[in-house]
Amino acid sequence: MAWSFENGIPIYQQIITELKMQIAAGTYQPDDRLPPVRELAMDAGVNPNTMQRALAQMEQEGVLYTNRTAGRHVASDPEKIRSLRRQIAEDEIARMFGKLQGIGMSKEEITAAVDAWSREA
Repeated sequence: MAWSFENGIPIYQQIITELKMQIAAGTYQPDDRLPPVRELAMDAGVNPNTMQRALAQMEQEGVLYTNRTAGRHVASDPEKIRSLRRQIAEDEIARMFGKLQGIGMSKEEITAAVDAWSREA
C-alpha cells in the first residue's frame, strides 16, 4: 500500500485515519491480525514509535485489541465496525457540507445536489 501524508496534520493521526478506512473497507476483517509495528512503520515510511502511538490510540478506542501472544487484531465486535463506518461517513459528509457551504451553497441546495447525484450514480 502506498502511504501519503499531508502537511499540517500529525502523522500518527493520518495513520489512524488510513487504518480505520482500511478496516471499514474490509481490507482488515474482524479478528484479522495486523502486521507487526515495525513492518507497518517500514511500509508507511515512519518511525516505529509513531506507528506504535497510532495503534495504541486505536486500541484505546476499541478498534484494535492486543493478544499478548499473537499481536494486534481488528476488533471482533461487528457493532464496533458499523460504528466506525458511520463515524467515517459522518466526518466525510460534514467535510463535504463545509466545503460546499464555503462556496455559498445552502443545506437545501447541497441536499438536492446529493439526491440528484445519487439518482444518476
